[in-house]
Amino acid sequence: MLNENVGWANAHRRVGIVMDGLLSFLLFGVFFYLMMRFGCGAHMVHGGHKGHGSEAQGHNPQQSSAKDLVCGMDVASGEGYSKMYEGRAYRFCSRKCLDKFDAEPQRYLS
Repeated sequence: MLNENVGWANAHRRVGIVMDGLLSFLLFGVFFYLMMRFGCGAHMVHGGHKGHGSEAQGHNPQQSSAKDLVCGMDVASGEGYSKMYEGRAYRFCSRKCLDKFDAEPQRYLS
């Protein structure tokens, strides 16, 4: 009976260690997602750091807007959508304009 309890305790301890590792991994994953979605990683999705650090990276601080290639509307820096195409960033006023550009980029670049 004592050996059964010792064996059960060891198995229970191993399961606890695995669960602790899994919990740590899940917490790290949630933290990573939140940082990429809302933190400093958000610039990768939304087109920039919204001004901080742009002078140090060699960007022109005077350039505050760009023209949407699809509809011709001026798009302020940090607003709308951006798309990297052949090494150059393009800005769009709406998702609809971005989707039109994605469908036929050569039509709007020429």
